[in-house]
Amino acid sequence: MANVSVYNMEGKQIDTIELNDAVFGVEVNEHLVHMAVVQQLANNRQGTQKAKTRSEVSGGGRKPWRQKGTGHARQGSIRAPQWTGGGVVFAPVPRDYSFKLNKKEKRAALKSALTDKVANAKLIVVDELKFEEIKTKNFAQVMKNLDVNNGLVVVNENDVNVMMSAKNIADVKMALPNTINVYDIMKAGKVVLTKDAVKTIEEVYA
Repeated sequence: MANVSVYNMEGKQIDTIELNDAVFGVEVNEHLVHMAVVQQLANNRQGTQKAKTRSEVSGGGRKPWRQKGTGHARQGSIRAPQWTGGGVVFAPVPRDYSFKLNKKEKRAALKSALTDKVANAKLIVVDELKFEEIKTKNFAQVMKNLDVNNGLVVVNENDVNVMMSAKNIADVKMALPNTINVYDIMKAGKVVLTKDAVKTIEEVYA
């Protein structure tokens, strides 16, 4: 089992903690990590592009002129694709880009992402995160003490003071153990976990 230092909010080491190898010490599967990231980005796409075909454009219900004898080429509708204001030939329609990964693949990808952070010394464990009031300055100071510029902070409970204090810090994202995902872990420069969050993650994913 990997031993990781435990810090307090002043950035001083106060203890060590053993991480469960079943979660934080697995063999990293880069393919599954890649697939999990691609899936999340694909599922976030709205796919809202849309253009009208000739059947959807309003107007053009009657033939603009008779078939023969006018000197013009034959036309059936002023909403045909060759007319200005007509429909698009192969118009794009809203599309669902999402796809599924099975549960085992998702769990394996998450464990691989966490293991990668531990292996590269980019996982920080803090004793606790507690604030008496909602103040961005206090949270920013804690991040500075821990030397975290771009981080994912995982706490065990939805503490309003902590969550709201971090809300206006652009490079910090807050999460709970049941809301962490591979994309956020890989995107973060460092992952900060409270001791309670570590226990919960090990209980859920081990």
